[in-house]
Amino acid sequence: MDPSLLPSLAWFAHIVHHRSFTRAAEEMGVSRAALSQNLKALEKQLGVKLLYRTTRDMSLTEAGQQLFDTLQPKLAEIEHAVRHLGDASGEPTGLIKVNTSRMAAKALIEPHLEEFYTRYPKLRLELVMAESLSNIIADGCDAGIRLGRSLADHVVAVPVTPTLSMAVVGSPAYFERHGVPKTPADLVQHNCINYRYSGSGAVHDWDFNEPGKKGQHFTQAVTGNLTTNDDEGMTRAALQGLGLMQNIDIAIHQHLADGRLVRVLREWTHMQAGFYLYTPTREQMPAKVRALLDFLVEKRAEIVLA
Repeated sequence: MDPSLLPSLAWFAHIVHHRSFTRAAEEMGVSRAALSQNLKALEKQLGVKLLYRTTRDMSLTEAGQQLFDTLQPKLAEIEHAVRHLGDASGEPTGLIKVNTSRMAAKALIEPHLEEFYTRYPKLRLELVMAESLSNIIADGCDAGIRLGRSLADHVVAVPVTPTLSMAVVGSPAYFERHGVPKTPADLVQHNCINYRYSGSGAVHDWDFNEPGKKGQHFTQAVTGNLTTNDDEGMTRAALQGLGLMQNIDIAIHQHLADGRLVRVLREWTHMQAGFYLYTPTREQMPAKVRALLDFLVEKRAEIVLA
């Protein structure tokens, strides 16, 4: 095989993976024009058309599909091997690519970056913000962080936070003006900030448990004059005294600790599983992934929720 083909084959695989010349060029740090010219040169060298392109879309030819189906798993194996070269020395080295929600990144990783890099100076982190966990291996990630514990085949999950709760909160100024709800049913008399899920488009019904040891879980629909799919925007609105909101306690614990937000309906609190770090396997876990796992488990013991 002509070794000069390898870079162009890798570029072709990137284009197909992203289904976009523009996104592939941005990731690779080259111009769209350079990527397009490279593909044309590859097609000419191979003597076969690989992609059909229009101004708005692209699709694979039959030959292009066959080539991509062969290339993709091989390139993934090469990437995996390169990213784990440092493991032989036993010292955590290299890039850790983590699929995570924005909430988890902000609460669990960002506050400890300085300490993490001081302890592991040869490690690099890439945080991939995504709505859903997806397939860690297929997406080229080493680990993922998400709420709950739902395991796919060959995936393990380790808790990196305590059990969390759904907190109903408002600003002191809001409660001065509108009073404090005593039961979830009282929420009909309050302006509640709604959260809409980006994936499904559904509006979040607030979660509660009936008081008592065997309290049953139920949901309560709420209404208000603001709906958003940004949990940080929802928090900013509550801090301004716009209305009540329900959010996971770990996302707002600092505002609760400093008194800028006040928690109500505590006896109706719904508890849920915390954040977990997902990894492909415990067996032969790379030293760099083990370092991140141990670090987050260590920090779990330091989490104190209001």
